[in-house]
Amino acid sequence: MLPVSAFYLWRWRKELWGRKEAEFRKQFRDGMQILSSTLRAGYSVENAIRETEKDLRPLYPKESRICMEFACMVHALDMNQTAEQVLKEMAERTKQEDVESFVTVFATAKRTGGDSIAILKNTVRMIGEKMDVEREIQTMLTAKRLEFQLMCVIPLGMVLYMRLAFPEFLAVLYGNLAGGILMTICLAVYGAAWWLGWKLLRIEV
Repeated sequence: MLPVSAFYLWRWRKELWGRKEAEFRKQFRDGMQILSSTLRAGYSVENAIRETEKDLRPLYPKESRICMEFACMVHALDMNQTAEQVLKEMAERTKQEDVESFVTVFATAKRTGGDSIAILKNTVRMIGEKMDVEREIQTMLTAKRLEFQLMCVIPLGMVLYMRLAFPEFLAVLYGNLAGGILMTICLAVYGAAWWLGWKLLRIEV
């Protein structure tokens, strides 16, 4: 029982982490949309970050990850760090692929005199499209996982039913060496099929 409990605990923690990462990516996209609008209004990057931090307060709780990240950036700006530095520090803290990609492109554009607003708009659009595709894939995977779980339970339910309703029928399989070997092979095949199905449905999107 202990290995099974440990497995499900690990699985629950992994799914919880995945949900938190997905929620932060949504928050980050909202933050980038606000930042883009603020830059279009004529603010510098540093002041745009400060204004975005204020605009995020009504949207998310103070303890939300995005609000805390922007609060850290504002504090760093108050300590005379550059916008490029605070964005890179945010990418290092979050270790999020979308954030790291955005910061790398944005920093390069800022140094080379590129259009920061256009880059922000493209970043927000790409993150949004990526999230939409992932959401569609997750919807399909959820349905397949439910089917898989039902298919895993059905054989066990059939064996339990036969054991309760027709014990003499199963006695032929469990009451002798040949039957025991056959059922052990069936159990191994069932376990291998379960493992393979679980691996196929644990696709990282």
